[in-house]
Amino acid sequence: MRHRSVADLMTPTAVGVAPETTFKEIARLLDEYDITAVPVVDKLDRPLGVVSEADLVRRHVRGDEDDTAEELMSSPAVVARPEWSAVFAAGVMDREKVKRLPVVDDDGRLIGVLSRSDLVQLFLRRDRAIQEEIVEDVITRTLRLSPSALSVDVTEGRVTLSGTVRDPDLVPALLKLCESVDGVVKVIDRIERRSDVPAGR
Repeated sequence: MRHRSVADLMTPTAVGVAPETTFKEIARLLDEYDITAVPVVDKLDRPLGVVSEADLVRRHVRGDEDDTAEELMSSPAVVARPEWSAVFAAGVMDREKVKRLPVVDDDGRLIGVLSRSDLVQLFLRRDRAIQEEIVEDVITRTLRLSPSALSVDVTEGRVTLSGTVRDPDLVPALLKLCESVDGVVKVIDRIERRSDVPAGR
């Protein structure tokens, strides 16, 4: 199975600002590029932190519009790598309570930004594509079961598995693999476990 990666979903060639960039310049960039946050980078394009619209609003309310990016940013920057799976990146966002991740290359230089809105694409996969991946990759190729052994129904990302399996120990692995398929929102287990079912089913 090939899961979509950060590189597949991120916005490339991200806009970055220097630590000395002013409040007003940052506000102008957010408006010009229609973005909600901007990474703050050093002279080697390595992320130091992130300035968001929320940071600007808070400082505006307090009358601190003379601040620079270095004073405004949330730091240190929580970054992602392009080869990460999108699911793993989503977990990092959730754990770190951030809405976006600057993406860096092997040298730690900024190459893009992954936002929560980018991750929404995962859940826009067509049900048919999800069903085919589960049948072909999970059931047949990975677990080596007959494709007729189980029925896979997918509706708006909700996967319902039904049918009968001979080895009950396979079911937890099957459920976990299905949950990891891009676009799956929930897996419903209606599988019957029967040790008397003939091999190959």
